[in-house]
Amino acid sequence: MLRASDQITGILPLNKPAGKTSFAMVAILRKATGIQKIGHAGTLDPFATGVMVMLIGKEFTKLSDQFLHQDKEYRAKLHLGITTDTFDCDGQVTATSSTIPTLAQIEEALLGFQGTILQTPPMFSAKKVAGKKLYELARKGITIEREAVPVTIRTEILSYTYPYLEIHVHCTKGTYIRTLAHEIGEQLGCGAHLCALARTRSGTISLETCCDGSQILDPYYLWQDYLLASIPV
Repeated sequence: MLRASDQITGILPLNKPAGKTSFAMVAILRKATGIQKIGHAGTLDPFATGVMVMLIGKEFTKLSDQFLHQDKEYRAKLHLGITTDTFDCDGQVTATSSTIPTLAQIEEALLGFQGTILQTPPMFSAKKVAGKKLYELARKGITIEREAVPVTIRTEILSYTYPYLEIHVHCTKGTYIRTLAHEIGEQLGCGAHLCALARTRSGTISLETCCDGSQILDPYYLWQDYLLASIPV
């Protein structure tokens, strides 16, 4: 483990483990480095895994916006036939369906999720409207109008064995994969929610180049070898 006096700074690409919040990963790195000025370039939900770009030190936290505006890629697993209020596996079930879509129906449905589309941010999100985070309102049972925003996506089927549909998503900044899962379920007429998610690329950083985020505090795991002074953005 590093000593606080080592003061290593830079850009650390890591593979976030499931069950950890994005803030928890920041806290773990603060403990490992002794450095308080640490941020990241893109939140992942607790159940999600994959690429998180950690920015260690004041010089590097300033780069957050550059990374946030880059395209990202995901491997998303949808559970068909069950709809939840949060559009993901952490929510409460709101509807079920016995409809079983065929592969041909899924292929046809995904044609509507290619290119630039309008997407409405989900109520259970950190997006702010009039200074309020949407999830804070949603937890109180309040739903408000949200403006749909244009996002550009490309989706393809990776596998399908009912009730699970796995897709690859290439998308621009601001795309909500939970919302995409929900909307695909609506288009199929059976409902769906996001049950697993892995970010496989963020900008120029791929999952294969990330360190193991579950071992950051292991004194024998040399995550410092993954630390970069700069990354093309």
